[in-house]
Amino acid sequence: MKAVIAGAAAAAIFAAAVGGYVVAHHGLRLADVRPVEAITPAAAQSGGAVIYYQDPDDRPSYSLTPKKTSDGRDYRAVRANADVGFEQQATANAAPTSADRKIKFYRNPMGLPDTSPVPKKDSMGMDYIPVFEGDDSDDGSVKISAGKIQRTGVRSEPAAKRVLSTMIRAPGTIALDERRISVITMRSESFVLEVANVTVGTHVTKGEPLMEIYSPAISSASAEYISTIASPSAANPSYGRGSRQRLLNLDVPDAVMAAMEKNHEVPLGIEWSSPRDGVVLERNAVEGMRAQPGEALFRIADHSVVWALVDVAERDLGALAEGQEVTMRASSFPGRTFSGKISVIYPEINKDTRTARVRIDLPNPDYALLHGMYVDAEINTGRPDAVLTIPDSAVMDTGSRQAVFVDKGAGRYEPREVKIGNRGGGYVEVRQGLAEGEPVVIAANFLIDAESNLNAALKGFADGAKP
Repeated sequence: MKAVIAGAAAAAIFAAAVGGYVVAHHGLRLADVRPVEAITPAAAQSGGAVIYYQDPDDRPSYSLTPKKTSDGRDYRAVRANADVGFEQQATANAAPTSADRKIKFYRNPMGLPDTSPVPKKDSMGMDYIPVFEGDDSDDGSVKISAGKIQRTGVRSEPAAKRVLSTMIRAPGTIALDERRISVITMRSESFVLEVANVTVGTHVTKGEPLMEIYSPAISSASAEYISTIASPSAANPSYGRGSRQRLLNLDVPDAVMAAMEKNHEVPLGIEWSSPRDGVVLERNAVEGMRAQPGEALFRIADHSVVWALVDVAERDLGALAEGQEVTMRASSFPGRTFSGKISVIYPEINKDTRTARVRIDLPNPDYALLHGMYVDAEINTGRPDAVLTIPDSAVMDTGSRQAVFVDKGAGRYEPREVKIGNRGGGYVEVRQGLAEGEPVVIAANFLIDAESNLNAALKGFADGAKP
């Protein structure tokens, strides 16, 4: 019975010392620390005294007093024999009893780069921790206690093959297709007799009347053509070809010429119609005005197909090619997408924004997309075949090198350099350095990196202390 009580007292003292370690390493205030409850024989049989409280989802969040999460759940009580770190710490402070394990050196209990070939105490009276053969292997791997793994939330995930969805997103604007714009002008001096009831923004169809004009040059050519086709020599196919060509040069509509050939009458006014389906962009024709040759009277654009001019970052240009499918979204139509294809990648980089312009042809059958409208482009440049991938968080990138920690089991982690490729969907392609199924650390790998640097420093001091 005395032995049990003595052992319990020793465990309580040790738990209090470790409680101080938790205070120092987890940012708890000394005022929050309560005396650890005494370990009775009954408590020892039921799991020991409560040492601290841990987040119920095993996140690295701890408290020395009972606590609740933001959603009202109680923190989980961790007893002395449940925290592997305490047991390992006690074992490390004690002298080894196994004959097949040999102490190589003793390291500073606070992690300072100070080692000793013999047992020693630091300035606060704490025993130096023995390092056994095999604990610091020469294969570059890092060994971490199970308690530390549990407290810091180290997690691993095996490398697996996936189809990467690499999405390029870029802003753009809607523009009219330059090849679908018509300008109506006169090729000779003319007078506008009448203008149809069309204004800017009006949709017109091909052949719809726009205006009626009178042109002295057209009237003169028409009279010459009618006299030619009405003469007895008209039976000769080549006769009158010159006068007809003159009318064609003046851009007289085919319907007007057909009416003259049928009626043999010179029209006073000539009806001018729309050359295509589209919307009126410009209307300069005014009733009674005098129109000079080349003066634009109407400008009509067909916007059943429009362009999306998208600015793509320079770093993404290598993944683009003409003919790639593109999905467009407009804030004016939430939830709706428009599909198109890349038609042109302009051969110029904007020196201010470091972007290149990409032109996308977009069908617009219901005329929903308007000239000047802002859109967002999504271009999927991923390959259809599966590649070996790991989560983005597993890669430690120094700029010139990329490395991961491979979980070898039993708390041992091996740093390994890898060659990475495309990224997408939170994963990165591994082209070299890993095999399918090898587990890599995806959370708290920075802690393992710090531990490996500390072990390397300690090993260097230990090697330097040898005679």
